[in-house]
Amino acid sequence: MSELIRVKPTQDGTYTVYRGSLALVSGLTRLQAERYEASIAYRQRVASPLVGA
Repeated sequence: MSELIRVKPTQDGTYTVYRGSLALVSGLTRLQAERYEASIAYRQRVASPLVGA
């Protein structure tokens, strides 16, 4: 199972994308952070196809 990917706001009004406790990228707008999060989730789904499908 992969680590949780999440977007969190910062005090300066930007957003940071985390995988588990590791910050992947920071200083993004909310839209940029959500797109980055979605691209990571998509790549994880493509990289690990369903077992027995």
